[in-house]
Amino acid sequence: MIKQLKWFVPALFVAALSSCETSDSVVEPGPGDTLINSDFKTSLEDWKVGYADFSAVHQDTVADFKHELKALPAPLDTTKKSLMVSGYNRSDDLFMYLKKRVTGLRPNTDYKLAFEVEFASNYPTNSFGVGGSPGSSVYVKVGASGTEPKKVRENDDHYRMNIDKGNQASDGKDMITIGNVGAGDDVEVYTLVKRNNLEKPFTAKTNANGELWVIVGTDSGFEAQSVFYYNKITVKLL
Repeated sequence: MIKQLKWFVPALFVAALSSCETSDSVVEPGPGDTLINSDFKTSLEDWKVGYADFSAVHQDTVADFKHELKALPAPLDTTKKSLMVSGYNRSDDLFMYLKKRVTGLRPNTDYKLAFEVEFASNYPTNSFGVGGSPGSSVYVKVGASGTEPKKVRENDDHYRMNIDKGNQASDGKDMITIGNVGAGDDVEVYTLVKRNNLEKPFTAKTNANGELWVIVGTDSGFEAQSVFYYNKITVKLL
């Protein structure tokens, strides 16, 4: 019995030491690391598309919500795929968004994020339209939350987000505005447009599981159809 005990104690110590070494060897993302680098060449890459800020009566009738993996429009390189997102704004407000879960972060921890979003737009920045400009009245927003972003049906039969995204040009706690969808003054053909928040860092807190839900979207004050082709989305840690 004594001989067995002498063997058992060192074995426990070695096992504990081995466990510690395994834990310490895990490399966690740090400043400069890339969390997301999506180009939609072959798939949606686990991005999910959603819509909010609209009346429930419009959902299956006149909103015309669509999204699919589709070739970039001419005169851009039509051999390359992109994520096309489309919707018809009937109420002077429409939010179209993409969301993606990021795992492997520290639980309940603040992370500073840098976004770069590249998309194809054919809307002139200085254009005029119903309710607002199709270029300068449709705002690009980015953000993240430990809570999964979802649309919720409220008592007035409108769908709104369960996170604080702000409204149109205004920032919210969970999303910030980084520009509009205008492709440039007098531009009327599809052009690749880039928007980022390098001058406007954004901080989000993970949930208890070390997860963040990253969200990118457009918040529209233009009362007609908007169509965008997302070409690249990159999210890095600062």
